Amino acid sequence: MSLAAFPALRLRRTRAAAWSRALVAETVLTPADLIWPLFVSDGQGVEEPIATLPGVSRWSVDRFVDRVREARDLGIPCVALFPNTPPALRSEDAREAVNPDNLMCRAIRAAKEAVPEVGVLTDVALDPYTSHGHDGIVDAAGYVLNDVTSAMLVEQARVQAAAGSDIVAPSDMMDGRVAAIRTALEADGHHNVQIMAYAAKYASAFYGPFRDAVGSRGLLKGDKRGYQMDYANAEEALREVALDLAEGADTVMVKPGLPYLDIVRRVKERFEVPVFAYQVSGEYAMIEAAVAAGMGERDPLVLETLTAFKRAGCSGVLTYHAAHAARLLGA
Repeated sequence: MSLAAFPALRLRRTRAAAWSRALVAETVLTPADLIWPLFVSDGQGVEEPIATLPGVSRWSVDRFVDRVREARDLGIPCVALFPNTPPALRSEDAREAVNPDNLMCRAIRAAKEAVPEVGVLTDVALDPYTSHGHDGIVDAAGYVLNDVTSAMLVEQARVQAAAGSDIVAPSDMMDGRVAAIRTALEADGHHNVQIMAYAAKYASAFYGPFRDAVGSRGLLKGDKRGYQMDYANAEEALREVALDLAEGADTVMVKPGLPYLDIVRRVKERFEVPVFAYQVSGEYAMIEAAVAAGMGERDPLVLETLTAFKRAGCSGVLTYHAAHAARLLGA
């Protein structure tokens, strides 16, 4: 492409006024691009602030429903649910995950009854239910068993779909679980329940505050590098995405977010499917820590980082800043 030379071409011309910048903006962020992760806990009338996630709380089911209404009013189309399972219900075999009346399923039903127009995305993984903090069933040596875990994930997805989940999101990184879940959902008649696969989920240092939020901090024996991805690898991420799409995933996710925008871009360009990213707890906490220390301003930091996800190719972003961003975008 041949371009004019300066001074015939002055790229600053279109940046000089706000109206002009709006006309030529290549990336547009709206509340409809956001998914709001919410933590649910047992009890009634409960709001439990999470110390390592300033501004984020766990909510009992009755108070959680108010947050779903808030999402609707702000134009946020979907919420993501994560349970803080009571310690007494956590076990080696994670049986509470497949209880059709567990905390997650009660929250799904409450949300869909009260605010049916807001989508509900549910986490399919065993770490909120295991006494050892892993995303699956472990053997005597501490190795997470792939096929045994996958069978449990299928049952977990089935009870969530039966409760009304719109999107089941396996975040465990077991091989073959997407195909098994899709087969089960079809057999149960849940033809329109979507699967958003955590297709490229990395073993990351950015997850710490999340483990506080779901009550698994201190439970984990060992680490998750035997099933979550090595952060040095990019080609492997493309293989993981290809497998999940072939098995029936409707959409795919890259997690964490900002440190992996190169993966988002490569997935989008290779597969041309809806790609989501999770701006994880550690990313959120760093922004809040910078604000608290006087090192940055929350509003521009939030909007700039979320726009970066869209610019990289994301169809949407899971972010704890969803409500705050939606208010800014609606102002």
